[in-house]
Amino acid sequence: MSPSEKPEGHPFDRALRLQPAADGGNRFDGQVSQDYWNMVGPFGGMTAATALQAVLDHPDRLGLPVTLTVNFVAPLAAGAYTIEAVPVRTNRSTQHWTITITQTDTQGQAGVVLTGTAMTALRRDTWSDAEMAAPDVPRPGDLPRFIPRQALGWFSLYDMRAIAGNVPAQWDDQLRESLTQLWVRDHPARALDFQGLTAMADIFFPRVWLRRATQTPVGTVSLTVYYHADEAMLARAGTGHLLGQARGQGYFKGFHDQTAQLWSEQGELLATTHQAVYFKA
Repeated sequence: MSPSEKPEGHPFDRALRLQPAADGGNRFDGQVSQDYWNMVGPFGGMTAATALQAVLDHPDRLGLPVTLTVNFVAPLAAGAYTIEAVPVRTNRSTQHWTITITQTDTQGQAGVVLTGTAMTALRRDTWSDAEMAAPDVPRPGDLPRFIPRQALGWFSLYDMRAIAGNVPAQWDDQLRESLTQLWVRDHPARALDFQGLTAMADIFFPRVWLRRATQTPVGTVSLTVYYHADEAMLARAGTGHLLGQARGQGYFKGFHDQTAQLWSEQGELLATTHQAVYFKA
């Protein structure tokens, strides 16, 4: 469902809203939402969700999302932007996309701020399985809502309940395990869709902060989401919390990667994600 078919009351849907560009074709125009502003631009999950929205809004789109990769080339500045979503190849059941976000700077020069790819497909009723089961953790109702001190504004738009591996209480430069587990949903509550699932795939802070307990400058440079859900599974998740789990893997010369999983309250695996993060040692 596109934002044009949803009520405009939720900040997430307002932030997602795109309009077909004046020249038509594969281009859409949008406006950066201040509601999801992060340190130097919008929350990366919101930008990734917007990239997916351009694919979902495209009149030639085939099927449902299977994968999305976005590369954050430069910060998205406040103001207007243009997304181009191009179906570069359509087969009988799969479709492959390239995605580009551009902005015009104060000198009138257009520059690329995001590149990406996506694949959509007609899902078939075949054998399915989730080899990675949801961990046994306390239920969201048994945990308090977590809002970090001095949190950026977009934190208030998520209901997060920490289980393990929260932001370090002390930045003491002591090595720790990088595992984080938490419950998360939109706040106010919002029925889950692929766009909301995409944003929540980026809800985890960079693992290097937890691993080193050193507040070094960081930034996601590439994010991939793999979707293991269809619309019926998203409907079952509804407005409930998602269980998220993230862990780092390798840290090498200024970059590290981290993986994450998202399950519904019913224990269904909805998405897995992998991202690369820049950090300053």
